Amino acid sequence: MTTNKPNYRQRIYKEYTSYSQNLKAPLNSRTIKRWEQGYDSYLKGWLPQRKDASILEVACGSGRLLHFFKARKYTNVTGVDISPEQVQLAKKVVEAVVQADILDFLEKVDKTYDLIIGLDIVEHLQKDEVLRFLDACYKALKPHGRLILQLPNGESIFGAAVFSGDFTHEVHFAPVGLQRLLNLCHFCNIEIRETGPVIHGLVSAMRLVAWQVVRLLIKAWNLIETGGCGTSVFTRVFLISANRL
Repeated sequence: MTTNKPNYRQRIYKEYTSYSQNLKAPLNSRTIKRWEQGYDSYLKGWLPQRKDASILEVACGSGRLLHFFKARKYTNVTGVDISPEQVQLAKKVVEAVVQADILDFLEKVDKTYDLIIGLDIVEHLQKDEVLRFLDACYKALKPHGRLILQLPNGESIFGAAVFSGDFTHEVHFAPVGLQRLLNLCHFCNIEIRETGPVIHGLVSAMRLVAWQVVRLLIKAWNLIETGGCGTSVFTRVFLISANRL
């Protein structure tokens, strides 16, 4: 996160683990396993092939994604977060976790990382900070390096509920809006993905079938109203990948 004004950020981020525990269901080994299975699917084809690739997670939180990379044998993974509580927890997963303002941290490195990934961070930034963040990510990536971001989906029926669920959220994007900013910041090969149901049993398979039916209905709604289907990305959060030239 960032320590720039407004000052309420400092108050909340200082104890963000305690604050966010009231926003999310408690984690256990079963939910973590399912979460990781989901991201195996969501991130397929986006992750580095080399296990020694340099990976940076911005706003790493308590280390759930760091654990994901560690479990998949990546050996050069760093996390950065401004919350002391989050950093303390993340260090139990990997040692290379830095407590810092992500913007200040990124702007001090140049052509360093093969992958920069940030789940649920862009929405915490103000508009000028979003551009500063994307520019800093571009500078910090090696040539042809990849940036992966996840954020609430302004094109989803429930995207606003996700956005308004955290007092520190500042900006809200439809996928095409972030795609335009990435183009402005010189990124290329931009790809957008949903984060819908992933099959890991009978119930999840039924959910996936039901979700496909819901998607068809939403696409039909868009087609009737506007004559087009939009981005066809309707999950309440979405992922976007882009490469540095």
